Formats: sequence, structure tokens, C-alpha cells
Amino acid sequence: MRIGIVVDSACDLPPAWLEAHNVKLLPVTVRIGETRFVDLRDERATLDFVEAHVAERGHTAETAAYPSEQIKALFLDELVVDYDYVFCLTITRSRSQIHDNATHASFAILNEYKPIRAAAGHTTPFALRIVDSQQVFAGQGILPVEAVRLRDAGATAPEIRTRLEFLAERSYAYMVPRDLGYLRARIKHRGDKSVSLLAALIGGALDIKPILHCHRGDTGPVGKIRGFEPAAEKLLTFAAERVRAGLLTPTLCLSYGGELAQLHALPGYTALVEACEAHNVERFETVMSLTGMVNVGAGSLTVGFAAPPHSFA
Repeated sequence: MRIGIVVDSACDLPPAWLEAHNVKLLPVTVRIGETRFVDLRDERATLDFVEAHVAERGHTAETAAYPSEQIKALFLDELVVDYDYVFCLTITRSRSQIHDNATHASFAILNEYKPIRAAAGHTTPFALRIVDSQQVFAGQGILPVEAVRLRDAGATAPEIRTRLEFLAERSYAYMVPRDLGYLRARIKHRGDKSVSLLAALIGGALDIKPILHCHRGDTGPVGKIRGFEPAAEKLLTFAAERVRAGLLTPTLCLSYGGELAQLHALPGYTALVEACEAHNVERFETVMSLTGMVNVGAGSLTVGFAAPPHSFA
């Protein structure tokens, strides 16, 4: 069985890895004023756009999920012929319309694929599964990596589906935003209640950085530390501890809202690399998606992994 994998462009995985494993992309569109950018996970284009537009006006950006009609077209034009079963792994539905758009498109796809597939000489049925990753940014990367690993190992579609649904419930993302002034403005613009506006105001006054957490689609602060670099070190040290304690997949995802050389220079990074190498955990590092940067600000750090229940300390 030919198994395909689709993600949206908010998923923080390296573009070269996505291309090498034929992972299809549903791009998110970002609009700032009259300027429009389609996020195709081109790291250089993303950084150039951030430098030109995000610092001053990014908090007013509007993001648009890939529409249902375009998802339908992608499947009927390509995927129903190229694959027999497709997993579409989306950012948590609590943060984006893309899961609902994909679900809506799936009904039309399943109603209309048969003549297209028959014309291409395929007599077997086509199936797809829309999976809510319940995650954001680096946390969203865990499921596609596992799906590719299982597909390449010869797992069946039901086996992959069961594993992905298990991991979606047990994936974690942690983040340290660099600029609380930006985050405060973005929260106010969006009317977002996941991080209290008062806490962001106080943090900005004292240079206290919150450590934010996403699990099962819920987001909120789990700690706070004065200064970005000490907060980043705390997070990276915590991630190394989770690696040593044992993850549910041999995968750790990192994304950074800027040049990756800046990520590599953060305190705690080298120790995390050593922990991953010692425990055979593969690291996936990438520039944060444009969707991520307009929502949490340039220079932010995110870490994602799947693990047993734990607390941040």
C-alpha cells in the first residue's frame, strides 16, 4: 500500500526533510497590511519577510488556513492517484481552521475520487485520515516523523493510525518567547486568553520570560524566569532531562525564530545535543514557521517531544 503524508506549513520540521520524504505541504497564508506571503517553509524567504515586515507590524498579521476547495483540488489532482491511503496531520484545531477545512474537504474527496483513480488504472479504494496533532510548532513535528518511520518500516495504515492517535495525546511543546512586548500586542490583537495579558505586562516590566506549554491542544504558562537566555537554558536543560528519562519516540524537534546559528549559541544547547546523542534521539532543527513567528514573535524558541506524563520543574 502506498501511504502519503500531508502537513500544514505551521509544522516545524526542516524543509529538506519534508522534501526528502515526500511530505506534502498545505501552505498557510500570512497577510500584514497589503503584503501577502504564502508560507512554503522556505527558511530564507521566511527570515527575509520577518526582517522586512514582522518586527513592527507582525502583531497585526492575519493568517489564513489552506481553504477546503484547495485541499480538495490537491487530493483529486495528485494524491488520490499517487497514494492509496493519506494521513493529513494538522496543527491543533483549537488554534487553526485547517483541521476543519481538511475534514470538510475529505467528504468531497471520498465522493469524487473513483473515476479519477480508475482513469489512472487503480482499481483499489482510496482512504484518508485527518489527524489533529493537538500540537503547535515544534510539537507538531513529532507525528510526521513517526508516520514516515513507520511507513518506511512497512507498517500498515491501521497500525500507523493507532500509533499517531496515541502520540497525539502524549506530545508536548514548550516555548520561550523573546519579546513580551510583541507577544502582549499579539495577544491583545487576537483576544487570546491562553496567556493572561496582566502576566505579560508584568513580565515585560521585569524582563521575566514565561515558559509556555501546549499539550492536547491546551496552551498556557508553566514557569517564568528573568531574562531570555536563562529561560532558554532552563527549557533546554529540561528537554535534556526528558531525553534521559525516556521519550516515547526517538525524536526531539527544535525550532527558532531566527538564524539557527543563534539557536546553537544558546546556553544549554550543547548539553541537549550530548543527551540526544547518548540516548539515540534524533534532533530535527528548523527555522520557526512564519505562522509561528507572527503569533509569538521572532527570536522565540520551541521544543517538542512525546513523553509520559511529567511536570515542568
